[in-house]
Amino acid sequence: MAQTRLDRNEQINGWAFVMPALVLLGIFMIYPILWSLWMSFQVGRGNNFSFGGLANIQRLANDALLVQALTNTIIFFIIQVPIMIVLALLFAVALNDATLRFRGLFRTILFLPCVTSLIAYSSLFKSMFSNDGIINQALMSLHLVSAPIPWLTDPFWAKVVIISAITWRWTGYNMIFYLAALQNVDKSIYEAARIDGIPGWARFWNITVPMLKPVILFTTILSTIGTLQLFDEINNITQGGPGNGTMTLSMYIYNLTFRMMPSFGYSATVSWVIVAIVAVLSIIQFMIARDRRRGA
Repeated sequence: MAQTRLDRNEQINGWAFVMPALVLLGIFMIYPILWSLWMSFQVGRGNNFSFGGLANIQRLANDALLVQALTNTIIFFIIQVPIMIVLALLFAVALNDATLRFRGLFRTILFLPCVTSLIAYSSLFKSMFSNDGIINQALMSLHLVSAPIPWLTDPFWAKVVIISAITWRWTGYNMIFYLAALQNVDKSIYEAARIDGIPGWARFWNITVPMLKPVILFTTILSTIGTLQLFDEINNITQGGPGNGTMTLSMYIYNLTFRMMPSFGYSATVSWVIVAIVAVLSIIQFMIARDRRRGA
């Protein structure tokens, strides 16, 4: 009887401990998700909406701006994710070298952009890549170009600026994961490979990369989710322009909700497009990683 009362008290204490977290999770995550799902079946403008069934889904197929936003998002994903992953891995390998001087300084320099104010670094890039900014001035002074490059007024170059900004900000974040994983690898493995005469590039490809596969999968999924939800950099640097050349799905959702005539139902539907894409890509990445582990 005493044991039963003790177990009951432990259960009560346990629920009392986790209940505040569950309440906050329900209010700020589960409820918005369910509300967004319900809103995706509503049609109308502003607060004047009603149940429309699959009307918003049908609208997706005829929305040219959505197609452009989706295309831009995919372009950023295809280019951006590999760049961030490869650079982060290479930086981590370099910083893991015990013979490298000023490792702490370099590590700080690479990670510092991650904690830099969003407004500050966005303003910095906007100023650097303006028509009379430091980038154009440097290129012209070196006689590499004869006229300023339209970084922010041409869709192609605007994409280059956005990719540069994201790379500068988030490569160091991924690098920390790789660096932590590398420092936990048994150094005797590399020493044995070195004694056997295996060159450095082969050690990297056949030892380092296989041991970092779980971390590579993790950072790839994080980078995929972040890129598909890309909004902050674009909103602060190009606002989706020029000519919707840098418009992404998240930016389009923001415009549907706040800038255009409010269409909450349709914007909720577009948000579920991002959810679907992230889910599919994550499943594919997990399947690829699992097949490679089986093959190994």
